[in-house]
Order: sequence, then C-alpha cells, then structure tokens
Amino acid sequence: MKAFFKYSVFFIFCLPALLFSQNYTLTNGKKHGKVKFQLINNLVIIPVEVNGAMLSFILDSGVNKPILFNLLDQDSIAINNVSEVTIKGLGDKGAIKALKSTNNIFKIGGTTNRKQTLYVIMDEELNLSPRLGVPVHGIIGYDLYRDFVVSINYSSKVLKLYDPEKYVSKKNARTQTLPIQIINKKAYVEGSVTIEDQQQIPVKLLVDSGSSDALWLFENLTKGLDVPENNYEDFLGQGLSGSVYGKRTKISGLSLGEFHLEGIKTAFPDIRYFGSITSMGERNGSLGGEILKRFTTVFNFREGTVSLRKNSMFNDPFDFNLSGIDLQHNGMRYISESIADARGVVVDKENSYGDVQILFANRTRLSLVPEIIVSGIRAGSPGQEAGLQEGDVILAVNGKKVHNYELQQIIRLLNEKEGKRIKVLVERYDNDILVSYVLKEIFK
Repeated sequence: MKAFFKYSVFFIFCLPALLFSQNYTLTNGKKHGKVKFQLINNLVIIPVEVNGAMLSFILDSGVNKPILFNLLDQDSIAINNVSEVTIKGLGDKGAIKALKSTNNIFKIGGTTNRKQTLYVIMDEELNLSPRLGVPVHGIIGYDLYRDFVVSINYSSKVLKLYDPEKYVSKKNARTQTLPIQIINKKAYVEGSVTIEDQQQIPVKLLVDSGSSDALWLFENLTKGLDVPENNYEDFLGQGLSGSVYGKRTKISGLSLGEFHLEGIKTAFPDIRYFGSITSMGERNGSLGGEILKRFTTVFNFREGTVSLRKNSMFNDPFDFNLSGIDLQHNGMRYISESIADARGVVVDKENSYGDVQILFANRTRLSLVPEIIVSGIRAGSPGQEAGLQEGDVILAVNGKKVHNYELQQIIRLLNEKEGKRIKVLVERYDNDILVSYVLKEIFK
C-alpha cells in the first residue's frame, strides 16, 4: 500500500451513512438536473464533485461503477471505506489491482448520491488527459442511467437528468424511439450494417458513449461480418487493462431504425484484447461517440428505450486519421516571441517642423505553453513516409503556431481533407525541421 500514498489520496475508514439512499436524488424537488459538458474527441466530459473535490469524468454508458484513474493533478481526495480488489477490462495486461471505496458523496448538476461506490486505479499509465488535451479523472455511467432519464444534447453540449417519475416524453415527428435491452447493467440496441455493398446484416450493438470511435464490429461472430479488404492496422483506444489494437476500415452503411448513415468509419478490434470478457453473447460490436454525437439522445433505462433525433452533425463526414500520426500533451514548454510595444515612443525633432517619428521598442515575451508531441505513427502513412518520428515536438502546422490551438483543433489541422498539402514544423533534438506531405485517400 505504500506506493498508493504518493498520489495524495486519503483513505478514510468511517461509519457507514445508513440514513442515506444509495441512489442519486434531485435537490429541492426539481424535475431535472442540468450539466454543461465538454465534447472532446466525441466524448462527453462532465464536472463531478467527489467528496468535495471537483473532478472531470467521461460519461460512459458502458461502465458499471465510477472509476477514478488519474489523480496526478489533485492535492488530495478523500475516499471512504477502502479495500483492495482486482478488476478486468479491455487491453493487453489482463486483470489489474484497484481500490474499492464505498459511501462516497457524488454531486452532479443538482443531483446527489451520498453512498456512491467507486473504484480507483493507481496505474500512472492509465491517463487519458494527454491524448484528449483536457484533464480527465475518471469515468461514470450506469448509476446515472439507472436513476434518471438521461438526455444528451450534443449540439448545445447540455446533459439533463430527469426524475423518471415526473418525466413526460416530448412527441416529435423527427424523433424515433427504439427499444434497448439492459443486460448486466449495459444498454444494447439493434440495427443493421452493410459491408462492401452486400446485403444488410442484423447486429446487436453495445451503446458505448465512452468510446470516441464510431463503430466496432466483431469479426466472424456473425455470418458476413468480415473485415473489408481495404483496411490497416491501428491503435484503437485505451482500455482499463491497456491498449487495444485492431483493423480500421470503412463500411458502406449503418441503419438504426429509420436513420441511415453511409461511409461509416469502422474498427474490427483484435479479439485477443477481450481476454477478460468470457462471452460476447449475442453482441456483434459497439456503437460509439462518433455515431451518438449525430443525435440528441434520450435514454430511459426503466422503460427500455432510447429516443433519437438527428442534429446538425448528422451528415458530417467521419474523421479519419489521414496523416497517420497520433498526438498528445507532453507537459509544458517555454517559448519566446519578439513583440513590439504598441504604445511606441514619440520623438519630435526641434529643428525640423513636423518631423515626428514613432519608435516601437522590440521586446521578448516568454510564455509557458503546452508541448504537443507525436505519440504514435502509422506505418506507410503520409506522415511516416515524410519522415515524422515519435517524440517530434509539433511547433506549427501550415504556418499556424500550435500553441494558439487546442489539441483537437491541431489534429483537425493535420487531417483537413484528402489532397491537402500539410507542412509541419517540428523540433527534434533542438533542431527545427520542416516536413511536408499530401493527405491521401485511405480507402480507394
């Protein structure tokens, strides 16, 4: 247990709060709670108060209990009634050790749970913040979906938590309500996919808002669910038990009720990274954030329904990593910039009427900015063929200094559109190097 204390997490063994409910409740008899969220890389990130400490959690419909996994920027967090356990998740490491804590106070957008159970993973490698560019301390899911009707408006970035007893669904001709199945505290929806213009194949998909991807499919579990010939090996994401890899491709279409999407970015994860899952049952894959963000969604777990209404992002093209490079924050760095004092200095020469000069004094400004590095690179990609390397510090993209942009904006600059020439200025071993390449069509 000694290693745990370097994270300044205080374990408080206290008397159980027997008078409190184990569910979330709305304060002052309100009909709903409201939370403004960040939409980062297709993920919903909400503020959560945990025992008085303000943290940021990913809203993950595929997770049972809240999990804390990044506490490096916190001075102290008190968690109650701690025991050591082993948990399993996706990844290449198998089961991992964690702490189980009960009777914690969670507050989210006008709702409170005074007996929340949570898990804490102390592995420093499980940290999504560098890849997302914003602090993320954990994930939370089922407990909110269990206690509320959950409305997620991806356009306005507003999450609403409705009291199920008082909730009245709004009838709208543009809204379709589909049945969902709740199995082992997770939601599943049925749809169909079309691969390489073949016939539609019925699929049962886990609704996974904690995945930034669009669609995952499991090869060979259903007849016809085969990986298209045009694909490439790729890093698919970070699971609780390590990294997940597989094949990335594009399929012809996905249908959910009356909604149909074409040219779907799709991943076929390597089944070896699912070692902790003993059986897939009838599940054929997962429906992730890049699909979900195209709708305003209303989940009613008690009624077993999800209502979908397409929004302004419905027809947006799917985001492919055309450059083939992954970026992440790597701490902070100092930069120096030469600036002119805009106030100037006025000089009036006495011997020459009207001869006035304004002199601008050159000054140097030092700024502390995030350092953005190449964290991974795909073999055969434009970025790799142009000579980019892991560890390169990104300074500018097409003449735009990256310290003026957020991480996700920089990624978009690097992957703007097929046929675009990208010029990347990087720092490598204290030398500045300009790399140029053209974004190519991945799937011809």
